This record gives sequence, C-alpha cells and structure tokens, in this order.
Amino acid sequence: MDGQDRVVTIIGRNLWETGNDAGGEMSPPPPPPPPRVVICVGDVHGYISKLESLWANLQSALPPDAFATALVVFLGDYCDRGPSPREVIDFLLALPSRHPAQRHAFLCGNHDLAFAAFVGALPPPPDGTPFSSTWGEYIQNEENEGWYRGPGHEGMHCQGRRWGGIMKEKRNPKRGSSYMGSIYDARPTFESYGAVPEEHKKFLRELVWIHEEENVPIDTNEGQIICKLIAVHAGLERSIDLNEQFRILRTKDTKISKVAMLSGRQDVWNIPKDLAGKQTIVVSGHHGKLHIDGLRFVIDEGGGYADRPIAAIVFPSKELIRSTEGTSSQNRSRYHQE
Repeated sequence: MDGQDRVVTIIGRNLWETGNDAGGEMSPPPPPPPPRVVICVGDVHGYISKLESLWANLQSALPPDAFATALVVFLGDYCDRGPSPREVIDFLLALPSRHPAQRHAFLCGNHDLAFAAFVGALPPPPDGTPFSSTWGEYIQNEENEGWYRGPGHEGMHCQGRRWGGIMKEKRNPKRGSSYMGSIYDARPTFESYGAVPEEHKKFLRELVWIHEEENVPIDTNEGQIICKLIAVHAGLERSIDLNEQFRILRTKDTKISKVAMLSGRQDVWNIPKDLAGKQTIVVSGHHGKLHIDGLRFVIDEGGGYADRPIAAIVFPSKELIRSTEGTSSQNRSRYHQE
C-alpha cells in the first residue's frame, strides 16, 4: 500500500479502498453525480413578465447546481397575443451569456414560422422551390383571412401572408375573443417592434423544428428509466411514416404549406404508433392545455391567454413549475402517474 486511494473492482462492483500503512479500511465510493436536469418550457406568446416570473420560480425550485447546468428546451411560440414579443426574444437571446453552463434549445412554433416568413427570415426550401408554391393548398382562405398583399408578398410563404393579414371575421369563436389583426393574432407583435433587428431575424432563422436528446432520465412508479426525448412544437403525426416526419423536421422543409408537426391538433395529439411501447418521451406545447399520458407530455397551460400561467416541466422529477405573475396559480406541483 502506498497511502494513495485507488479503485478496486471486485466482481463487477467498485469499492473504494483507502490504503495506509496501518491497514486499509473500506469506505463506500463517492455518490454518482445526479442526472442532468431537463426543463421544457411551454408557449410564451409575448408575455415577458410571465417568462421572468417562471424563470425566477424555476431558479428557486431547483438546487443551484441543477439549475445552473440544466438543458432548457423552449417549446416555441414566442410571439403574438401577448404585449412584449420583442422583449421575450431579447430575454431568450441573453440566456447563453447569463447561464453559460446551461444548454438551450429553441424550437420553432407555428407562430414563429409565420413571423419568420413575413420578415424574410424563413430559410428557403432545401430543393429551391419558390415560396409561392405554398399558396395553392389554402388559397380558398385568402379572402376571408385577408392575406397580406403588400410589398414582397409575391415571394412570401403562405403562412407569412396569413400572419400579416387582417381577418374579415373579427370574432374568434374558438378562443371566445376578437382576432388581434390576423388569424395569428399578430397585431401585438407588430406593435412591439419598429423594425425587426437583424439579431432577431437570425434567432427566427435558426430556430430548430425538432430537438432530440438521448439518455434523459424520468421518474416512474416502477423507478427511474432512461429515455430518448423528442421535443416538437405540436407533436408527431400518429399515422404518417416517422422517418419522413423526421426528414421534414430535421431539414426544415419550408416548401410545405402547413407543417402538421408544428400546427396540427388531434392528428399530433398521441405518440406515433412506431414509438408506442418504446422508451421515448414526446413533449410539445401548442395545444393550450396540460396533458400527460405515459411518456406523452403537452405543456401549454398559458395558451396565450392573459390570465393563465406559462408552465414548464422538469425531468426526471416531472415537477411542474408555473409563472405566478398576474395569475392565481400555485407555482409548482408534481405529476404522479396513476
């Protein structure tokens, strides 16, 4: 024995042996580091005060080291409806310098895609198809939705034209409120900006359509399991070939008029059949509600409504953290699988 600590492997177990001249005493190995925390944040929709409240509540709820090194996945829809989209994007852009040990993934929501299309920040289709080719599938809606027809519309993706338009029907029956300008409720985003800064256009251009993360732990009734996590704004279509969906999302195929994985409803609600029974978490925002079913997570309690909180879910614990500014919600709860 030379007085130095060494690891001895005995029948597949690591034991920590403290060597000294008086005879080594066995002590347990140091505990393994805790699993990296993954935080998924629901739709923000221009509410900077709610986002700041949620961020403060996350920081208070988590151990300092866990928060400082977390992977934070924002599930998309940063603009429209709320009053401060510009300040929201400024907040997101500042996160890497404020929290350099964190990782951040910024997903593209359907509102963000349309905003990017309107301001010329949407990446062109990989195969060179012109954006005007996206109009045909929904051209029957052009009049009622008051699509944008001003300068530059000739080369604009149809979602950009919809975003910049003005609805003829002023009442939104689904939300029980009036449209804020276009079908996307884009007026607050127009009012939040003068000219859109190049830094914000770059942010919109670089938004990812899917984030995939291996080795994400999640607590279950049977104990902790290790999963792959797939984050996409609305979800994955249940009956469409999964590889084709991944191709569209990974390449950001903007020749598609309306991307179901960013805009769908019932067609993307459940986990795809090809992933059923596999240890894969699918997490989304978009749907204006909280829904947890096995490894399918929909985290969008806010839905862009002024009186509802922005929510986030924390893995592995499945703890839900909420904004408390301007709402009566409690700021945290833990989800238990029945």
